[in-house]
Amino acid sequence: MRLLHTMLRVGDLDRSIAFYTDLLGMKLLRREEFPDGKFTLAFVGYTDERDGAVIELTHNWDTPSYDLGTAFGHLAVEVEDAYAACDKIKAQGGNVVREAGPMKHGSTVIAFVTDPDGYKIEFIQKKK
Repeated sequence: MRLLHTMLRVGDLDRSIAFYTDLLGMKLLRREEFPDGKFTLAFVGYTDERDGAVIELTHNWDTPSYDLGTAFGHLAVEVEDAYAACDKIKAQGGNVVREAGPMKHGSTVIAFVTDPDGYKIEFIQKKK
């Protein structure tokens, strides 16, 4: 067994694809339209789906937004430099909700940003 993908429901698919590809540097791996079901799936990631887990962005054509609830926590992305990653996000109009810095009870440098739908993404700085 292996983890294939995490699915997130999004209100504006093009806006979400731009966030994950332009701001986070992922690749759009595939996009599929399902007119009979009135939804579109887009898969984004850092590697091919055969080689690692990816994110499935699901856009239901008749739903402009979702309540995120309290059960989902966040996605985590390893970055070389969390400070620089936050600067890049802010420079491109993204939302940093926790600036880069050491964890409260540890030394790992982390930060949190949100995507256009409000999903949290944690940046974890690569240990050198």
